[in-house]
Formats: sequence, C-alpha cells, structure tokens
Amino acid sequence: QVHVVESGGGLVQPGGSLRLSCAASGFPSHSAFALDYYSIGWFRQAPGKEREGVSCFRVYDGNTYYADSVKGRFTVSRDNAENMVYLQMNSLEPADTAVYYCAASRSWDLRLNDYTYWGQGTQVTVSS
Repeated sequence: QVHVVESGGGLVQPGGSLRLSCAASGFPSHSAFALDYYSIGWFRQAPGKEREGVSCFRVYDGNTYYADSVKGRFTVSRDNAENMVYLQMNSLEPADTAVYYCAASRSWDLRLNDYTYWGQGTQVTVSS
C-alpha cells in the first residue's frame, strides 16, 4: 500500500531554517507505478486559508517548480536510496507558518485534485 509521510516540522525563529522529509513507500518497483513516474508535491495550509502549492518535484529527472512565494528560499532534493524527498526551507518568515503536506501525483503540477496520495501534515511555526 502506498504511503507518503512527512516529518521535520517544528518551531523556528524568523530567518531560521528547517528541513522537512517526505518518506514514500509502497510504490511498486519496476512497474508503470514506480515512484519514478510520480511527482512529489509540497503544499501548505495556514489557519483560515486554502491549501496552496509550494513546490513540485518530478522524480525521474528532478525538475522542480517553486511557487513565487518560496523561490530562492526553499529547495527540494531526493535521496534515491531511501525514497525520501526533502524540502529545505531557509530564511523562514512568519508568513511561512502552516501545516505542510507532501503528496504524490502522476502529473507535474500543483493542482490539488491531481494528487492521489497525501501525508498527514507536519506543523511549521515561524515565530520569535
């Protein structure tokens, strides 16, 4: 069974950094449904706001799209051996406070409805 699970959230001061992890499991190897044929998206939802896309990482070639609000501050990377995708967040601002989710999609976009598998979310709070 496919699972994506986030971890790494916490409380950080403005200007600080956090690294979120997304563990992807259950994707059948050597098939059309292997992880390589998916994109891993990072989304966030602040209290009272809609869920918004942060970045989209295409697994097989590493192409990554970033929302304008995080471009230049957030970076996505992958550990191939462990099927982990990371979201490195630098220069964090109070506006980055939200629950962060990772999700898997067969498409390379940030349309919520295109994402089939979702994690449970991890809280990121940026505050002094």
